Formats: sequence, C-alpha cells, structure tokens
Amino acid sequence: MSGMLLDLQLDAPPDRVAERAAALVAAGADGLFTFEGPHDVFLPLAAAAGRVEADLMTNVAIAMPRSPVHLAHAAWDLQVMSGGRFRLGLGSQIRPHIEKRYGATWSPPAARMREIVRATKAVLASWQDGTRLDFRGEWTQHTLMPPTFVPGPNPYGAPPVLLGALGPLMTRTAAEVADGLLVMPFHSHRHFRERTLPAVQEGMDRAGRDEFALHPQAIVAMGRTEAELAAATAGVRGLLVFYGSTPAYRPVLEVEGWEDLQPELNALSKQGEVAAMMELVTDEMVTTIGVRGTPEECAAEIRRRFGDVAERVCCYFPGYDAPLDQVADLATALKG
Repeated sequence: MSGMLLDLQLDAPPDRVAERAAALVAAGADGLFTFEGPHDVFLPLAAAAGRVEADLMTNVAIAMPRSPVHLAHAAWDLQVMSGGRFRLGLGSQIRPHIEKRYGATWSPPAARMREIVRATKAVLASWQDGTRLDFRGEWTQHTLMPPTFVPGPNPYGAPPVLLGALGPLMTRTAAEVADGLLVMPFHSHRHFRERTLPAVQEGMDRAGRDEFALHPQAIVAMGRTEAELAAATAGVRGLLVFYGSTPAYRPVLEVEGWEDLQPELNALSKQGEVAAMMELVTDEMVTTIGVRGTPEECAAEIRRRFGDVAERVCCYFPGYDAPLDQVADLATALKG
C-alpha cells in the first residue's frame, strides 16, 4: 500500500486566502482546492498561485452555466500562474441549482458534461498545438478563434481536465473523456469498490485507455481528545445530512442498506427540521461514509480505502477547524 499526497480545501475569505494557503502548505498540504460555494471558485486559486508551492484545483467548477472558452481561459491562466500545477475540476450540479440559482439551461448531465469536457480540451489543444478550432457539439460549437484571442502554447502544457462523478453513467463518462475522476466525497468503501471502480473500468475500456487518474475525497472527523472528536463528528454529521437528503446520493445509502433514510431526510429538510435530521445519522454512518479518529487512524483508514488505486486524496473538515498540528500529523501518516 503506497503513501498518499494530501489535498485540502482552501476555505478562507478572499482577503485571507494567501495567508491560509501558506498555513495549509506549511502544515503539509501537497495541494489546495476550491469549491463552488459562497465565493468564486477561480479567484482564490489565483491569489494562492505563485505564493505557495502546491498543486491547485477547482473541486469543482460548475460547468453548465459556463462557456468552455471561459473555462479554458481560466485554466490556461492558472496553469501559468501556478507554474504548471493547476488542474481544472468540473462538475454538473443538480437541476434546481442550474435553473434557479445560476439561471442557466438544464440538459442531460452526463451527455452535457461529456461535451463540455471535450469542448474545453479542444479549445486548450488548439491553443497549445496551433491547430484550427473546429468543435461541433449538440449544445456548443466552437469554430472561430482569431489569432487576437489565442494565448499561444502554454509553457507548462495544457492543464488536465478532471470530472466529478458519483453515479455509474457520469463515472463512465469521466473515464472516457476526462483526464481524471474526482470521486464525490459522499460514498462508502463498498460503494467505491462495487459501483465506482467497475464504471471507471468500463469507461476506460470504451476509450481504449490503460491508465486513468483517480482523485478520491474523504469527509474527515479528526481529533485527539473526546471533545475534539465530538465537535468534528457533529460537523461531519451536518454534511452527511445535507448530502443524504439529496435524491442523487441515494445510491450510496442503498449499497449500505440505508436507502429508506434518504426520503426521510429529504422530507425533514423541507420542514427545516435540522436537529431531527442530525439524530437520524448514526455513528456507524459517520464511520462508514466519513472517516473518524486520530490523525493516524484517519490516515490508515484513507489508505485502506484508496491507497492501492490513488496517489492523493482530498480531505474535508466540515463544520470545524482541524488544528494545523493535527493536519501535519495526518499528512505525515498518509505518506507512510
């Protein structure tokens, strides 16, 4: 079982991004990632690029509301700013958010994401190789790229384009057209082995690929004292009820025999009964879907789940501040 690199969420407000990035890297983070939350997904990485020696990644940028050209420009610039250490992670989101939050057009997600990934890579390749841009898809077409708008070859090469997925169709799509898979953090060991890996292999077979990068993610409740573990567990439980109430994540619960929990959580969420939702998430669910324990115990469990198939892991510490000395211990233990 090999050692693993540690990627951590860059979760500071905009005016403290550079300071937080430096602290996380000093604690042992090999990479930093952002997500599409209360702040922009690209700008914090621009603030960190050049300030820290770390890999940078969007995890994820919601793709449907954005043009592949916009995605390519952001990725190209961050690749230069980071010295070739950027990865563009894309995701689809669910229909209500696409239509009601972003005001964008919904379409079948796997097919649409396949096209967005291919289109973005086509734009990047045309800049890198100097070839004529001629991408014609169902939802987007890119056939015009005058020299004025071409940044030219990236000195570090075109950045990788990764795709976030949970279900078999999107996972298979990622393995066919993307440069890597971002395994959604809400999963269990059984779901990863029984559902995710077979779908990855099917996609690789369809594309005729021998290698494909997996980027698993873990929801971590970490602490050394009972009080620290209690606070961390409460934070993880809060994230699990958010995911668990969403119909798209029911297959993970189904694999573990907990499928009846999803509609119950969903109904309570519509009533705003957060406390009741939290009570439904048992300690067994926390340790099956999440990872719980001391830094060394968490590292051992993460390596058990993913060490034979992945070189790095993205870790979340939801709802609590993991002490940086414990983050350092986690990073050390992961490397083995």
